[in-house]
Amino acid sequence: MPDTPLRRVVITGLGAVSPVGIGAEVFAGAVRAGRVGIEPIRSFDASPFPSRNAAEVNDFEPAEILRRLDPDRWGRSGLLAAAAARLAVEDSGIEPEVLSSSRSGSIMGTTSGESAVGQSLGGQWLTQGLKGLEPRLVGQMPASQIANAVNAELGLSGDAQTIPTACSASNYALGYAFDMVRSGEADFMLAGGADVVNRLTHSGFYALGAMAADLPRPFDANRGGIVTGEGGAALLLEPLDHALARGARIYAEVLGYAANCDAEHMVHPDATSIAACIRAAHRNAGVTPEQIDYICAHGTGTPTNDSTEVNAVRQVFGDRLPPISSIKSMLGHTMGAASGFGAIASCKALEQGFLPPTANLVEIDPELGPGVDVVPGRGRDARVEIVQNHGFAFGGNNVITILGRYS
Repeated sequence: MPDTPLRRVVITGLGAVSPVGIGAEVFAGAVRAGRVGIEPIRSFDASPFPSRNAAEVNDFEPAEILRRLDPDRWGRSGLLAAAAARLAVEDSGIEPEVLSSSRSGSIMGTTSGESAVGQSLGGQWLTQGLKGLEPRLVGQMPASQIANAVNAELGLSGDAQTIPTACSASNYALGYAFDMVRSGEADFMLAGGADVVNRLTHSGFYALGAMAADLPRPFDANRGGIVTGEGGAALLLEPLDHALARGARIYAEVLGYAANCDAEHMVHPDATSIAACIRAAHRNAGVTPEQIDYICAHGTGTPTNDSTEVNAVRQVFGDRLPPISSIKSMLGHTMGAASGFGAIASCKALEQGFLPPTANLVEIDPELGPGVDVVPGRGRDARVEIVQNHGFAFGGNNVITILGRYS
């Protein structure tokens, strides 16, 4: 690591390719309105399953956004990531040539990598044997192709790393990119994640008994589980001094983050471990619980996850709980992109002054205890100074990022 003073790092570009809209402004407007992007699955035959809904990006046409990549040569996860990154760069106002001539790269998170490609290859293997595999698809298969797609689309020559820590992966990516820019190892970084709706993930969560019959209802008394989703989320990070010098719009300053892994249970989150991660994130960001105005929850909508998350928050915040909501109620669970979308929603909350809502809520679960404000229904106007963004994954992989209004 270079022996230079640590730099302040800000987020100046947002890119969203989501089930509720493409582009950061469209995304933010849909989230604020509580619009739900969940419909019957189109990407595969879901008729054998009792749960047949997902949050897909049905209007995604890669060629309309991408300038360099040939969509036929890349998998859908890579295309979603590259499109989100392209949109983030456009949103930032920075010249692409500045990025490509600087020390710039990408860190992208995922759960299943190019799972739709793997699904196709699996079918070819079964019907035609190994020699029947289509070489074009074999080349698309490695999960590393997700970050590679971002660098190839933008002409970046720095790090291109894909982090496969599932549902917390985008927060890992954001923290990693933050460290690189802060330390001076990189001038600019794209961070986020991408995943696609596919039969494997759908089957897995169904087998776990963690899938809702129709809609996800985080924090509701009758919540039944997740609905899978897909999308690409990307954020452009750059040094504060550079952003100020070019007159950039600053969405948020990355104040800090923390990650831990308790490995207590494969699928059951641990409240004590999550609370420890929250405290570490506060410590690293130099903030106190009293300064947190809003928590963008992991909020999957499973009975265990939501109660454990609220329990963990109580351990840190006591009786004064900040508003805590789940955008998965609208986007579904976008897996490796989930906390990236949480970061984008948090940036827009800081910029526009609102609290993202929890949709589909009928009756808040009384077992969560008193004082839980999940911002039901629609977004609420509010001045937000500091946001806490949660991302938790199987095996006890917890990552929490802290974003603040720049002033």
